[in-house]
Amino acid sequence: MDNAAYITLTRMSGLRREMQVVANNIANATTAGYRREGMIFSEYVVRADRDEPSLSMALGNTRQSFQMQGALAQTNGSFDMAIEGEGFFQLETPQGPRLTRAGIFTPNEAGELVNMDGHRLLDAGGAAIFVPPDATSIGMSRDGTLSADGQPFGQVGLVRPVDPVTMSRAAGTLFKVDGPIEPVEAPVLLQGFIEESNVDPVLELTRMIEVQRAYERGQSLLYREDERIKSVIQTLGR
Repeated sequence: MDNAAYITLTRMSGLRREMQVVANNIANATTAGYRREGMIFSEYVVRADRDEPSLSMALGNTRQSFQMQGALAQTNGSFDMAIEGEGFFQLETPQGPRLTRAGIFTPNEAGELVNMDGHRLLDAGGAAIFVPPDATSIGMSRDGTLSADGQPFGQVGLVRPVDPVTMSRAAGTLFKVDGPIEPVEAPVLLQGFIEESNVDPVLELTRMIEVQRAYERGQSLLYREDERIKSVIQTLGR
């Protein structure tokens, strides 16, 4: 296989991964707290023989999550929460602490606030939040302080990674941080709202078409290159 084919295949491999990312974005366009992803393409230069120019290949192996805030949708749910501005909810999972912007919570059988997967929501001190079982009215102030029938019983903790580069997607709407985190100094939360996905379906569909066309151009180039090589072999074999 010649250099042109190698270079084209590396590009097509990256495009295939990007198509998977775009498809996943579209599938999560209505998932609360979901963060749109994109592919980061890098140039990989290979040194060739002394009398030949170097080879430049495109690699698409890294995903990037875009943290722009999504629209806020009102639900009027007592335990639905939306973050306005920076910060993440901190959850306790079997795999360790995870961060999320998906603010749909409910009390479990033990009275702990958990997300839809049963992961416990942590307070400002890193402990679980217990809802009084006899509470008839739950309120939350903009700083995350929770109250039952007018009596405070906890505060939702918002955190952020000290270095954003250390944060990566774990699964779905969850992120893991391979470094220190810190509390958000002036958290702003809204009760009865959730943050929607920041995916724009129209832009994603447009990108899907662009990726598909670029992939087809690569296929066409490989086909023409294959025909050229066959022609050269046939000529030399005469």
